[in-house]
Amino acid sequence: MNMRIDFHSNVSNQLDYACRLIRKAFFAQCKLIVWHQDKEQLAQFDQLLWTFSATDFLPHVVLEQGNHPLAPHTPILLAMPSDDTFTSLSDINVKHHKVLINLSDKVPTHFAQYERLIEVVPRAPDLVPTDTNTTAYATIQAAIQAGRERYRFYQQQGYQINHINAK
Repeated sequence: MNMRIDFHSNVSNQLDYACRLIRKAFFAQCKLIVWHQDKEQLAQFDQLLWTFSATDFLPHVVLEQGNHPLAPHTPILLAMPSDDTFTSLSDINVKHHKVLINLSDKVPTHFAQYERLIEVVPRAPDLVPTDTNTTAYATIQAAIQAGRERYRFYQQQGYQINHINAK
C-alpha cells in the first residue's frame, strides 16, 4: 500500500500543532483537508488558522454541510466527517487535495483515497483528575485511547505507519 500514514503523538495542543502542520504543508504546496468531529472545535480551529501567525496567510474554507463555492480553488478545507461531506467533495472535484489531517476520534471513512493521512493525538495530561478538571481529563484520555485504536486499525489493514513523537 503506497499511502503514507503519519501518527503525531504526545501533542500538547492539538489545534496549535495542526496549524503548524498545515502551514508546513501549505508552503510545500500540498492541498489538504482537515477533519474534526466537533463543530465548535472546528469553528475554533477556523479562527485559529486566521490568527495563529501574524506573517502567514493560510487560505481555507469551512465546508458547511459538505459544500462551499470556493472549495475547488482553496488549498485548505475544513470539514466534519460525514458521508454527505465526502459525497460533496467528490461532486465538486477536490481530488487535488492529497493530504488528510484527522483531528477526529474516528478513522475517516474514505481515508484510503488520499496519498497521505496525518493523525494528531494529544499527550496524557500532567495532572491528576480533580473535581474541577475531571471532564477535561476524561476527554483527553478518551482521545488518546481512540488514537491507539486508530493506530491498531491501520496496522491491521496492512498500512505502514510512521510515528512522530511530538515531545
